[in-house]
Amino acid sequence: MSSLFIAKQKRSSPERAGLGLGLGMLAIACFSVTLPVTRIGVTQIDPTVFGLGRSLLVLIPALLTLWWLRLPLPNRTQMKGLIIVALGVVIGFPWLSALAMESVSGAQAGIIVAVLPLFTAVAGAVLARQRPSLGFWLVGLLGSVLVLWFVWDESRGGISQGDLILLLASMFCAVGYAAGGQLAKEIGSIAVICWALVLSAPISVLILVSMSPEQNVDVSWQVWASFIYVALVSQWLAFMFWYQGLALGGVVRVSQVQLLQPFLTLCVSAWLLNEVINSVMIWFALAVVATVAVGRKMPIRES
Repeated sequence: MSSLFIAKQKRSSPERAGLGLGLGMLAIACFSVTLPVTRIGVTQIDPTVFGLGRSLLVLIPALLTLWWLRLPLPNRTQMKGLIIVALGVVIGFPWLSALAMESVSGAQAGIIVAVLPLFTAVAGAVLARQRPSLGFWLVGLLGSVLVLWFVWDESRGGISQGDLILLLASMFCAVGYAAGGQLAKEIGSIAVICWALVLSAPISVLILVSMSPEQNVDVSWQVWASFIYVALVSQWLAFMFWYQGLALGGVVRVSQVQLLQPFLTLCVSAWLLNEVINSVMIWFALAVVATVAVGRKMPIRES
């Protein structure tokens, strides 16, 4: 089983694409819980501590995994890619999204980051040298316009500072996604996320020490559970599935399953945060799912 996430697999193209989409959807199911539990977490934990501390919590497991599997040191080229991954998905997105979740609801945040598929497709097309067809871009743009339309409608014609921070976080995340998916073809998804966690640790510690954020010591079990989830699942295990999915199915194509994430997040927000899901949300969900289905049929060429 572990070989699936370490070495390049000799599979047929349809089999690789199907497995990649399956792993991508599993990862997105895990990621869909991240923003609602972050909303819970930042009510009692400083957002800088919550956003950057989650990677430090799994640093020792990551180091032990690298040692146990005897994964080799990355070469210079791979190291550059890992730095991009670390800045994107270990530091940039977790920190910025935690800051935004102080003022943005879980459901609203889930819809805002729905622009991730388009951002990731753009980053993937550049980094992975893939050339999506015009039809793919049009469908992806349509899906992104739908979710942005939803945000505009729900916020009654305005975008808050928290919304803008989440959009910036999504840009960081998209570049980290694309770079990691490309690297996973060479060194495997386990190596990608574990080395990214190791490389980011000094930066995270430096930021935490320099900012010296005040922290409430009286934290509820729900908040601790949220922190453990974003560390073990969102920051570590889910990335093993995600990066391997991107490597097998292609960054541009598999990234489109992220269009399902906002609506899974809506369900989680309703469950954990008691946020209301109305018929408008359901119709938007159906429309976006349709764009995912159509996008999978569009041709994507390698450069």
